[in-house]
Amino acid sequence: MKVLLFDIDGTLIRGGGAGRKALNRAAYELYGKKNACSELSLAGRTDLYNFSETYRNATGKRPTPAAVEKLHREYLKFLPYYVQSALRTRTYHIPPGLKTLLRRLSRDKRVLLGLGTGNMEKGARIKLEPSGFNAYFMFGGYGSDAFHRHQLLKKGVERAKRLAHTSFTSKDVYIIGDTPFDVSAGKRAGYKTIAVGTGYSEWKELVAAKPDHLARDFRKLKIWLNWLDLN
Repeated sequence: MKVLLFDIDGTLIRGGGAGRKALNRAAYELYGKKNACSELSLAGRTDLYNFSETYRNATGKRPTPAAVEKLHREYLKFLPYYVQSALRTRTYHIPPGLKTLLRRLSRDKRVLLGLGTGNMEKGARIKLEPSGFNAYFMFGGYGSDAFHRHQLLKKGVERAKRLAHTSFTSKDVYIIGDTPFDVSAGKRAGYKTIAVGTGYSEWKELVAAKPDHLARDFRKLKIWLNWLDLN
């Protein structure tokens, strides 16, 4: 059994900045602060981190769990609008080769496909909806599970164990993402890592992160299957 946990933003999709725009709008509606997260580095972070830092930036106050959840609820009000806006402006993209790879993997009984994303689950599903990919990913580790990325990945693997019809070890778990944060979190959790140059990180940053495997995108299906020991 192979367990594959995919990041969302920059990996499965590029959403035209829908998440950042929705978070900026939420902070403005709640606190009257414009562009509260525009200068923050969000890529590869968890929503708990991003919402906490946006709250701190917008209010100057220390974030509390209640404040973060309030901001999260407001964010979810606006996220569908900005995802649809990305579709209209054609800034919502699916990386080359990904649809073919997911179709192939979804037919393989040796594979469990899950999400390993900093997005909280509701936001993750909203972002993925236009891609049609939600049906592939029945479980995951989410930004609502933990503040730190390696911990949410472990949560995703715990859920995989409850779904698996056979045993697997940490050597059978692959973390697939587009930032050095995905790679470092996967390594810290004890899993294999595959970095893809489909997102927002520079290629040299991905090389420096030293993932187990590195690809420009999801094309070259045979190579991907070989990395996953599925040939």
